Amino acid sequence: MSLRRYHTLVYDSVRWEGFQFRADDIVISTPPKCGTTWTQMICALLIFQTPAFYTSLDLISPWLDMLTRDLPSVVADLDAQDHRRFIKTHTPFDGLPHDPRVTYICVGRDPRDVFRSWDNHIDNMDLAALLAARENAVGLDDVTDLLAAGPPPRPEQEIDRFREWVNDERPFTEAMSLAATLHHLQTFWDRQAAPNIVMVHYDDLRTDLAGQMRGLARRLGIEVDEVRWPELVDAAMFENMRKHADRIAPDTTNAIWTDNQRFFHRGCSGQWQDLLGPDDLASYERRVAALAPPDLAAWAEHGASARRTS
Repeated sequence: MSLRRYHTLVYDSVRWEGFQFRADDIVISTPPKCGTTWTQMICALLIFQTPAFYTSLDLISPWLDMLTRDLPSVVADLDAQDHRRFIKTHTPFDGLPHDPRVTYICVGRDPRDVFRSWDNHIDNMDLAALLAARENAVGLDDVTDLLAAGPPPRPEQEIDRFREWVNDERPFTEAMSLAATLHHLQTFWDRQAAPNIVMVHYDDLRTDLAGQMRGLARRLGIEVDEVRWPELVDAAMFENMRKHADRIAPDTTNAIWTDNQRFFHRGCSGQWQDLLGPDDLASYERRVAALAPPDLAAWAEHGASARRTS
């Protein structure tokens, strides 16, 4: 089967080609800023059943297609793991190898909040450190072409950046945009009946973290002693993850953030409400209607509550 290639300055999905899965592997595939690190943390807590990990989360659960580490080193680390593996990616399902023995977890979030988190993400990134790590790992030969196809200079006002993100018509294989976010979710939404596809929503994690963790444990076939649950749920709370950002935030080994704690910026929903006026909200809704079917759009914005009211 031919896989769609997703290639940006930061990652290249071609690195998945030929990857050797184990029967119980977990692939955490989410659009950026939808709760990737949160889901990795939950999986780590369920697998190890302790908040004390043997090394930083980004090394335990590497982003396989990120270009800040050479692929042989990442694969060697994964091959050496004797626990159940859980691997991060921002590649949609149509860019990933499909193995029925593997559990694929996709996480959704209100796209309007995705944008605000992404905007903070860009502000907090040390681009020089990112490029240095990329140069050391894979080189920079392709960077000129990638940047040539990139967006125009970043607007000064956040609302203008939101409008640009909503209306970005670059291919979703090359850009982070509303279109890319919804496309990613749809590649899983269309396959959600498959027994090895698990869809989780950011709002459901916020409102019922303990219940969502228990549900994920059942889907993964992991048994947790009842006495351990309070400690594990507490460790997955936003403030506790923020407190331990140096060992939980992604790619801290390459120091790509100006502030590791700022990676865990707000952790809330509805952030968009103090940014969008009626006209921008209407424009956003028209764009969503053109990009996604109504059931997916409703779930993306509201999680489980959308299914209960549909």
